Amino acid sequence: EKLNITLAIILVGNNEASKLYIKNKEKYCTEVGIKVDKYLLDEDTSEEVLINLIKDLNEDEKVTGIILQSPVPNGIDFDKCSGMILPSKDVDGFTKENIYKLYMNEDTIMPATVKGIIVLLKKYNINIDGSNVVIIGRGNIVGKPLSLALTNENATVSLLHSHTKDITKYTKEADIIISACGTPNIITSDMIKDNAVVIDVGVNRINGKIVGDVDFESASKKASYITPNPGGVGPMTIAMIIDNLIKLKRGC
Repeated sequence: EKLNITLAIILVGNNEASKLYIKNKEKYCTEVGIKVDKYLLDEDTSEEVLINLIKDLNEDEKVTGIILQSPVPNGIDFDKCSGMILPSKDVDGFTKENIYKLYMNEDTIMPATVKGIIVLLKKYNINIDGSNVVIIGRGNIVGKPLSLALTNENATVSLLHSHTKDITKYTKEADIIISACGTPNIITSDMIKDNAVVIDVGVNRINGKIVGDVDFESASKKASYITPNPGGVGPMTIAMIIDNLIKLKRGC
């Protein structure tokens, strides 16, 4: 069956990490027969030009879904511009309509990383219902929507951030720890209880290498399950982008 799906990806500027993400998205989409159209805009592109491009893609019937790659250069409001994407083409699940549906626990296009984490936990039969879950990082892309999604799955969620007084007090009680704050090795083995589940969402560059938020070497000796980084949540995110595209194509 031919998918007949087209994904439009917009990149403003020359962020190297973003270019790598787009390359991976394009690779996996192409493998399953999804067409990818890239729109690479200069660093000094105005917000008005970007919004006009999004409006054109909204109206283009051949385009199934649109992604505005984050981050964008200074002078462009990411939330405002990504909010211009039609909810019916919002692959990332960032529009107000889709976030509101997540808040109300209605069927929605869920942010891809959030959906990937939920699918991952369920795939390995890790019980979410009634579990104590600690999320480190309250960002709009992972932390906040993930706290909603896990609450909808009946977890008891603590959302920690840079102003949290004692992170270890929370992590030691957690059945599931999810770190999405972008601080290398912030989670060490002495902060987790035996057999906890540890999911590492952080993306940090040290000496040209990608590392996560978790000290994998030590934490893996204590955890019952732990995601590698790179190679854990990242591929799940891309898989869920494809899943969301198929859902949008079906008009769900």
